[in-house]
Amino acid sequence: MSNAVTYFRAMAHNNAWANHRLLAACARLSDAAFQAERVSFFPSIMQTLNHNLTVDWFYVDALEGGSLGPKAFADDNPCPTMAALMPEQAAIDRRLIAFCDQLADASLAAETRIHRSDRVQVDRTDRVLLHLFEHQIHHRGQAHAMLAGTSVKPPQLDEFFMTDEASLRAEEFKAFGWTEAQIWRGLVR
Repeated sequence: MSNAVTYFRAMAHNNAWANHRLLAACARLSDAAFQAERVSFFPSIMQTLNHNLTVDWFYVDALEGGSLGPKAFADDNPCPTMAALMPEQAAIDRRLIAFCDQLADASLAAETRIHRSDRVQVDRTDRVLLHLFEHQIHHRGQAHAMLAGTSVKPPQLDEFFMTDEASLRAEEFKAFGWTEAQIWRGLVR
C-alpha cells in the first residue's frame, strides 16, 4: 500500500474528526443563533454547514459509483437545526471513511463519474477526493470564523494527527472506535 492511500485514509478520518469538533461546538448554539445571519460566503452557520453536507452527499455518492447528482442539492438547507444536521454529517463522514479505507493504488487513478445537471463529468478519483477535502476545509473555516462571533468558543481545528499529540485526541478516537494503527496501518511510529 502506498503512502498516497494512507494519506487519503488519514484525510477522511481527519475530516470526520474536524466535523465532529465543529458540530459539537455548534450544538451549543440555540437554533436562532445557528440560523442567524452573519458575514461570510453563506450568510449563516446553518447554511454553511448544510452546504458542506449536501456537497458531501454529491461527491461521496459519485465516488461510490452512484448517480445522485444535482438531487443532492434539491433542498439548500435540509437540516435547519444542529439536532438534524449532526447525525446526517456523521453518516456521510462514515461513508467517506469507508470509501477511503478500501482504496488501493489503482483505484486512486480510476475514473469517478460525477453526474452534473448537463453532463457527466469524469475525473480521477484522487483529484475528486482532493477537491472534496479542500472544499470541506474551506467552508469549515468559514463556519469556524462565524462561530467566533457567538458566545460559543470555536474548537481547535488547525491540527492534524501529530504522533506526539495522540493523547490529546484519545478520548475522541475511543468514542469513534478508531485507533492510530487503524488509520495509519503500519506507518505509526
